[in-house]
Amino acid sequence: MAVRQVLRMGDRRLLERAKPIEKFDTPELHALLADMQDTMADLDGAGLAAPQIGVGLQVVIFGIEQNPRYPDADAVPQTVLINPTLTALAPEMEDGWEGCLSVPGMRGVVPRFAKLRYQGFDQYGNPIDRSVDGFHARVVQHECDHLIGVLYPMRIRDFSSFGFTEELFPDEDITDD
Repeated sequence: MAVRQVLRMGDRRLLERAKPIEKFDTPELHALLADMQDTMADLDGAGLAAPQIGVGLQVVIFGIEQNPRYPDADAVPQTVLINPTLTALAPEMEDGWEGCLSVPGMRGVVPRFAKLRYQGFDQYGNPIDRSVDGFHARVVQHECDHLIGVLYPMRIRDFSSFGFTEELFPDEDITDD
């Protein structure tokens, strides 16, 4: 359909709570998802939340096989997740580098739950219920944070591990967010 402009940190809309989807399998929802897929693919993203393109609805997409922005990441299945709920399966947290299409050119170390269960629905209203860990768990938490108005820098504990990608990784060929 169309590549949409991604809102950047500082845009107040990124701080708002998204509203739940009430109707599934509608032309409007399918058009939104097509735009989100096109936008994520165009920017080599691992995920995208509807609020990042200015749509305040509880819709996220994510998934990667090979991605130049995350060359060492395990594959994550292409997923549409609507009206999600997240439940930590253990109290252990893992620190990991994150970037965001709404915070271009920067990376930071963010603590996330290591094991997670997520539930919600696909675009047709079919239930989704998965238990995941590793990069998959990190991506889900990152994208779902956008639905509650949280950007990853808000979760950083040590700002000595936050900065511009080219400064943090001068010898690596990591594409811009």
